[in-house]
Amino acid sequence: MTLLASVTPISHRGPADRVTPLLRWGKWAVLVLASVLYTWALGRNGYANDYYAAAIYSGTKSWKAFFFGALDAGSYITVDKPPFALWVMGLPARIFGFGTWSMLLPQAAAGVASVALVHSAVRRALRGLGARAAGAAALLAALVMTLTPITVAINRDNNPDTVLVLLLVAAGWCCLEAIRTGRLRTLLVTAVLVGLAFNTKMLQAYLVLPAFAPTYLYAAPGTFVRRIGRLLAAGAVLVVTSGWWMVVVDRWPASLRPYIGGSTDNTVWDLVIGYNGLGRIFGGEGNGGGPGRLPADVPEGVTRAFGGGPGGGADGGFGGASGAGRLFNDVMAGQISWLLPFAAVALVCGLVLVARPGPGPSKDTGKDAVRASLLLWGGWLVVHYAVFSFSSGTFHPYYTTAMAPAVAALTGIGGVLMWRAARASAVWRLILAAAVAVTGAWSFVVLRRTPEFVPWLAWAVVAGTAVAVLALVVHRQGAARAATAITVVALAAAVAAGLAGPAAYAVTPLGAAVNGSNPTAGPSQGMGGPFGRAGFGGPGGVGGMNPPVGKDGNAQEGNTQEGNRQQGGRGMRGPGGQVDAAMAAYLKRNKGSATWLVAVDSAQSASSLILSTGEPVIAMGGFTGSDPAMTVEKLQRYVAEGKLAYILIGDGGFGPSRGASSEVTAWVKAHGTQVQATEYGGTDGSGSSLYKLG
Repeated sequence: MTLLASVTPISHRGPADRVTPLLRWGKWAVLVLASVLYTWALGRNGYANDYYAAAIYSGTKSWKAFFFGALDAGSYITVDKPPFALWVMGLPARIFGFGTWSMLLPQAAAGVASVALVHSAVRRALRGLGARAAGAAALLAALVMTLTPITVAINRDNNPDTVLVLLLVAAGWCCLEAIRTGRLRTLLVTAVLVGLAFNTKMLQAYLVLPAFAPTYLYAAPGTFVRRIGRLLAAGAVLVVTSGWWMVVVDRWPASLRPYIGGSTDNTVWDLVIGYNGLGRIFGGEGNGGGPGRLPADVPEGVTRAFGGGPGGGADGGFGGASGAGRLFNDVMAGQISWLLPFAAVALVCGLVLVARPGPGPSKDTGKDAVRASLLLWGGWLVVHYAVFSFSSGTFHPYYTTAMAPAVAALTGIGGVLMWRAARASAVWRLILAAAVAVTGAWSFVVLRRTPEFVPWLAWAVVAGTAVAVLALVVHRQGAARAATAITVVALAAAVAAGLAGPAAYAVTPLGAAVNGSNPTAGPSQGMGGPFGRAGFGGPGGVGGMNPPVGKDGNAQEGNTQEGNRQQGGRGMRGPGGQVDAAMAAYLKRNKGSATWLVAVDSAQSASSLILSTGEPVIAMGGFTGSDPAMTVEKLQRYVAEGKLAYILIGDGGFGPSRGASSEVTAWVKAHGTQVQATEYGGTDGSGSSLYKLG
């Protein structure tokens, strides 16, 4: 008897194969759980990531800024990502008013929708196994997706990755449906969704294509030529839906639109292939997306923060040094790696269990659907693992939330396939027991890296794993009552042991404000260090700065000073980075009819000042201050047209001289008038100098 023969034929279902109440209501229970995890005490997160919050706020003040994804309402410079995620959060902010809930609730809703789509995709793929098996696999997949620690953290933040994951999961769902039904329009919708994902985070969206295209080519109905033709049609749709915004922006006269943040030549194309493309993989100096973007004068503590902390490295960014073990290092392990070993085993074993017995098309459409699903989610996981592990450019832990759908789906599908085989085969019982044992052992290792965090949990995981392994090994096809009892014990212990660690990490973001610029879960959330919980600048910072105000002069909903203080936010030099409360008040009093309140070196300084004052602020050098966006000619024009009256230059923060070139700095010192700190009630010694122009 072969291994395949030991598996219950997936085309035969008895009358008892009905969805139980546990499976029927379990889906809704998991979705409720996801809603709670993603929204509980969401208001304490304030502005989350100031950089994106400032762009969202600016988009509520200007449709031009909304379309381009500009950091400021004056549309001087864009953020370093395309704007689709900003649109998703910005539209509710325009309708209901800018605030924490109007900005972050769409993110939480997108996270819940992703869980629902993973459940649906797995259930549909396994329908040929029977209603119970499909429901169990879908429920397990949804639970794994919900409890992935980094996914909980990012779904409570305003980074674009949450929207990216939703679009890619929806695209995966449609791709599997296109394979199952053979409908061209469903395949074209897949291409549209990936195109929208491209306009969310550019080339990262394309990491699913090496999984989608080969799976469709292998598993879709029709002749090979027909499948090739349909893929070419989908490719054409993908090009259009990916490139339309880029083409419009790059064809727009540069003098009438904002500078493209993160680019070296003020084009979206350069952003695609450089900073948000090859630069993320190969790193390098300048605008390549690697750690080289950090200036040499960054303080040592800040360098360590960018190095990723324990397990990090100078070439690894926030997630540690690149290499095969990156996702298992001290920084990354607790975010995404808990079930990676099990998912890998589930992928291999699942493919073995549904392998075709010989060449030629299969007559078992049930197996074909399962096989296609395994190939798609397996390809998704392998490609993301390879890119995230070995890329040398900037790498944040939250990027790995894109792996969560594949880990969840493979765990659900492969787990159920192995369990069905284990019920009839001693070999498969041992294989499943080994997979559970490896998963429990790895959870123990991760938990013991921080022994002060729920110290008893690691040993509880060991105990649960031991019970599950023992129950799997001794399970026999004996008396119905005894077999059922052992089955319940084995399944409950395996699930509990496998998800206890992720669940413990997943609830931690609910107890503290998210680190907006680098959200993580677990006992040590985010960078800490010089940036504090709120990342760069923090919302409102310190010193009595106010959040954006409405027309009535009151602080807008969700952005109270108390809420901001809860984040522990503190800029490098208080609100606005180098701008303290007294200077900000002075600038507001003297702004007059100017478009911008002041020009500062970088977005780290500008974003918190925009949120603190509600006024447009120029970030001369973009995100880190290295973009060549400001020139003497442009500055002279702004001053002559009355659009800008003040500029801050000097050595403070990360070094404003990076945002303002030496020529700009020389011109300002020659033609501007330095404002003494005594004029606005500030103090000297900040390393930055405020100049009045014109």
